[in-house]
Amino acid sequence: MNVTLDKTGNVTATVAVEILESDYALKVKDEIKRLRAKSNLKGFRPGMAPMSLIQRMYGKQVKGEVINDTVSEALTKYIHDNKINILAEPMIVKEDIDIDNGTDFTFHFNIGLAPELKVDVAALKIPYYNIEISDEMLNNQLDSLADRFGHQVAGDVVDDRALVKGSLIELDENGQPKADGLTVESTMVSPEYFRSDDQRKLFIGKKIGDKVTFNPWATCEGNAAEMASMLNVEREKADVKSDFEMEIKEILVHKKAEQNQELYDAVFGKGKIADEAAYIEAVKGMITNQLRGDSNYRFTVDTEAALRKQVGDIELPVEFLEKFLVLSNPDKYNEENVKEEVKKMIPSLEWQIIRENAAKALDVKVEDDDLLNTAKAIAAQQFAQYGMRNLPDDMIERYAKENILANKDYHQELVARAVEEKLYAAIRATAKVAEKTISVKEFQKLFDKDAK
Repeated sequence: MNVTLDKTGNVTATVAVEILESDYALKVKDEIKRLRAKSNLKGFRPGMAPMSLIQRMYGKQVKGEVINDTVSEALTKYIHDNKINILAEPMIVKEDIDIDNGTDFTFHFNIGLAPELKVDVAALKIPYYNIEISDEMLNNQLDSLADRFGHQVAGDVVDDRALVKGSLIELDENGQPKADGLTVESTMVSPEYFRSDDQRKLFIGKKIGDKVTFNPWATCEGNAAEMASMLNVEREKADVKSDFEMEIKEILVHKKAEQNQELYDAVFGKGKIADEAAYIEAVKGMITNQLRGDSNYRFTVDTEAALRKQVGDIELPVEFLEKFLVLSNPDKYNEENVKEEVKKMIPSLEWQIIRENAAKALDVKVEDDDLLNTAKAIAAQQFAQYGMRNLPDDMIERYAKENILANKDYHQELVARAVEEKLYAAIRATAKVAEKTISVKEFQKLFDKDAK
């Protein structure tokens, strides 16, 4: 077997795979033997049909399949061993090859090549923007934490977030207590979660002792579970569309947490914060961590711009990509629409090639520890969404291993994220990075400028 590559352009080539009968004959013979062993033909004992008969029945098909597999393996191995960076998949050249009657064959494949780029990360000048924490941001965060860790207390007036307790009486079409209607001595409603604004407004501003006529069905769009809970009945009996009168007997309103040791412990863990000054600094640190994600994202934007400027125009095998799309998905692409589709693909394809060359220049490689650290970061983010912060590292690591690393469907995305994180860390450590501290408004203007 012989595999050769002939460049047909800067980013295109043809690979020839020459296969001799000696390269595939034994494989064909072994496959015929396997089929014979499995055969169950009339007139012969299982597995004992003559080889000549099996050869006549399956020989041509087996030969074609074995040759196809052998050629495919040789092509893949050649590309891998020679570290040829291709775009899309090789396309076989249609030729008049008589597989049935020939013995030695040569197959040709057209391939698109990813261009080799000169990337000098050390020469790049990239800004990194630290966002300053304003008094407004600090106060908003303090208020948000006080609100999140607040609790319900007895109140006098129903507000937007109040829980209302009381009794219910079903009404007839005239607004009078319905004969044999439902009576609920004690129930609780939460107007905040009503799906009807009109029903919610009926409760706002009401006080203990007031009576409110409302429609439970309208508050939840007839959800059986919610109706059953509100009316204290089984779900099968919750299909009630009548109005009800509720006499308010208790109001619970949300009270924000006071800034004291109880709040410090709830937010950052017991005993970690001792006084108000330390709490303020810790909250600032929390905001800094939140803003770092925005700063890092902006860094990726500026890095891409800097690398694209350094690399300049990139030659791509556009015609090859157009043919590949039409060939691989003829129901979706044709000669009329494929040019526009490839045009849309080019920016992301160019950036993919630039990233790969930057990673190669910086020798960025992802190890198992990198994947674990990325999985742990994802796990911590997921827990934080549910207000679960300051969890022990061993708990986060266990969750990361069992629920993220072990998820095969997530593996490719995890690797891509780990590569990207490590790449940008390497770029930041290598390039000439100028750190600047700016306000939120100035930071937002950077993106407004990009949009113009």
